[in-house]
Amino acid sequence: MNLRGAKKLVVRITVKHDPYEAFRYVAYWQFAASYVLAIVGSQVLASTVQWDVYQKTKDPFAIGLVGLVGAIPVILLSLPAGHIADQFSRKRVLLCTQIPLALVPLALAVLNAWNQQGVSLLVTFSLVAANAVALTFARPTRASILPNLIPRSAYANAFAWTASLFETAALVGPAISGVLIAFGVKWSYLFAGLCLVGCLGITLFFPNDTPKLTENREPGWRALSAGLRFVFGTPMLVAAMTLDLLAVLLGGATYLMPVFADRLGVGSIGYGLMRAAPALGAFVMAVVLAHRSHMPRAGRTLLWSVATFGSATIVFGLSQNFWLSLTMLALIGASDEISVVIRQTLVQSLTPDSMRGRVSAVNQVFIGASNELGGLESGTSAYLFGPVQSVVAGGVGALLVVLGVAGKWPQLRQLGSLGDLKPMEETPSGQEAE
Repeated sequence: MNLRGAKKLVVRITVKHDPYEAFRYVAYWQFAASYVLAIVGSQVLASTVQWDVYQKTKDPFAIGLVGLVGAIPVILLSLPAGHIADQFSRKRVLLCTQIPLALVPLALAVLNAWNQQGVSLLVTFSLVAANAVALTFARPTRASILPNLIPRSAYANAFAWTASLFETAALVGPAISGVLIAFGVKWSYLFAGLCLVGCLGITLFFPNDTPKLTENREPGWRALSAGLRFVFGTPMLVAAMTLDLLAVLLGGATYLMPVFADRLGVGSIGYGLMRAAPALGAFVMAVVLAHRSHMPRAGRTLLWSVATFGSATIVFGLSQNFWLSLTMLALIGASDEISVVIRQTLVQSLTPDSMRGRVSAVNQVFIGASNELGGLESGTSAYLFGPVQSVVAGGVGALLVVLGVAGKWPQLRQLGSLGDLKPMEETPSGQEAE
């Protein structure tokens, strides 16, 4: 056969992106159901506590103290929590944490029902501290169990949908709390407790898991600090976590929502809508991200998203119109969602399974502590300088953080598709995983 002059036939096989890939697995459905109930319950509890404390004191600094109480366990216990998540059955650890998480809001509901004058701040803060301890152990465990339920090819899709579920729950929770608070805080606390009891029940049906331990197990502090060493030895993770830590620490306005609800004169219902608005924006963005294939320029997208977060925070602080404020809060949530998906994909994709609990714990210190300490910073600065000045200055600070991180870690600007990421243990030595 004479093939000269014949045209070459090039066949390209393209794999169609499946936006619902994670939901093809039963274990992910179980994870998703328990996760939604956990977040709804936690969001209702957090919204109710902040409203309750502010109504009793009318002092933004008291709201800041709620953030401090939540931050201390994260800072002190995150490394042991991550170590435990890597050494024991993650399902069992998760079940153990969910018992106190359910008991705390139920206790607040009962105490408020018995005492018509309300529960003392000391008792409220003590129960918030107990809840924070349980959350500190639950978060890295839940984050590290998810990659074991699905194949690696579904990671980015699962993280996008999980973020979407988080934002859906975070949207529903505060809105429900705003309505229930109008009838009394005890009903809002009770609803939170029932959600967390449901989460506990579904977790019982999770597949049994066995932690994948390394052959050469490190003793004592070296085992606890392995997550820290891994993170600080991976510039991409340090850059992403630092960006989120400082931006949220400076630019977070969530803890001042009761103050701004009073400033705008919108009551508990308006407060619930304001708490739900960031989640609405994040939910829409999460659905968009889940239906997209991998971002081709994830690093620059991350930086732009945090810059948008800071800009929207400034406008929210200056706004005197309820609907403009809601719009800016939705934009804050949408931009933050992009950051969450990229950062979570980086953390879980670059980390070996044997270290996911400890690395997730370090991520919790960066992110969880920044949320809570951001509340303390916002409450303190609002007490000293006023709520508007506090929020606007925080937004400006977030913009400066973007410039600083972009200059300090050029690797982040150069980050391409998230789909090309591999665990560090699978990366040839001497090369950085990107």
